[in-house]
Amino acid sequence: MRITATLLLVLMAALFLISNRYEELHPAWGYVLAFSEAAMIGGLADWFAVTALFRRPLGLPIPHTAIIPENKDRIADTMAAFLRDNFLTPQVVARRLQNMNIAEAAGGFLADGQRGKDSRIRAGAAGLASDVLQSLDQEKLGGMVKGGLRTQLEKIDLAPLLGQMLGAAIADKRHMPVIEGAIRWAGITLEDNEDLVRDMIAERANGLVRWTGLDTSIANRVLDGLYKLLAETVIDPDHPLRGKLEEGLAQLAEDLQHDPETQEKVQKLKLELLANPAVGHWIDGLWERARRALLRTMDNPETVLSGQIGASVQELGQSLQRDKRLQVLVNRFARRTMVGVATRYGDQIVQLVSETVRRWDASTVTDRIESAVGRDLQFIRINGTMVGGLVGVTIHFLDGFF
Repeated sequence: MRITATLLLVLMAALFLISNRYEELHPAWGYVLAFSEAAMIGGLADWFAVTALFRRPLGLPIPHTAIIPENKDRIADTMAAFLRDNFLTPQVVARRLQNMNIAEAAGGFLADGQRGKDSRIRAGAAGLASDVLQSLDQEKLGGMVKGGLRTQLEKIDLAPLLGQMLGAAIADKRHMPVIEGAIRWAGITLEDNEDLVRDMIAERANGLVRWTGLDTSIANRVLDGLYKLLAETVIDPDHPLRGKLEEGLAQLAEDLQHDPETQEKVQKLKLELLANPAVGHWIDGLWERARRALLRTMDNPETVLSGQIGASVQELGQSLQRDKRLQVLVNRFARRTMVGVATRYGDQIVQLVSETVRRWDASTVTDRIESAVGRDLQFIRINGTMVGGLVGVTIHFLDGFF
């Protein structure tokens, strides 16, 4: 457009030279001369005006030229003030969000499975997250994650938690299978170690007992008695041994919740486990498996949206579309959040805009503004040339009557 406006000005100059040479041959040349002369004046005046906005015409230090470069800081402050007054005040944000049903719009997006599948935002976000995760230093990142996990595990007060879980299990009778399992395990262990029990009894018997063979009889009776006791405990829900076990479990639950000494022992045991190299290897493997699972999910996000997570997301979207009360709650939360952001960070956002523009050099500001509005400014030159020419013809015509 700059070339077009300049060529039009050159054309007017050529018409002026030609019409000035042949003006005396015919009265019509007078109108051409008047048109071209006035058009040159209008085009040159508007060229000066447009050029003066961005730079000094012909490089001459003419006052009140290069307006934008010379007033860059004031323009930055004006832009920031305009942004603050028209967009980032709490009242303006609340008014603009008043009639927006953000919840319904979000619900429509989430409920549309095909849109979620083909979403460039989702695919781009997944790809970006994958690239970021792969580009980070795995040793440092893994160390941070594992260190954070270990710190959180160390902060957990484990004893009261275990005590509450055990107490709840006893109250709901969920401990019964554990007791029965322990008794059966004791029976199996006793059966596997019958020879050891017999040897222990034989070692403690005197020579006469061993010589008479009574040690074998005693061992058989001891083993039979133990088997009978374990069997009766399994069969009889009210067996005294079962009651003792339940009483011991209840006391353990109580001590875990209220006994400082027991809690200290559990805490010490927990710290020893966390310091164990085997636990460290387990945490390392846990992080590595989690990282690989994240990468697989990010590389193929369709599998996530097509599974249970995708169904849950669609169900949430449908609820947002149908439930008016939920829409009211979500919209109210969104408005309060955006108003809060404008209230807390509006000045910082405005300051960021102002400082960013201030840091630009004058040529950058000039180029960016000129690239945005320069085409329309060249139309001003074209219009000035044509309007000037029409005014010149009009004046020449009226001059013929007076």
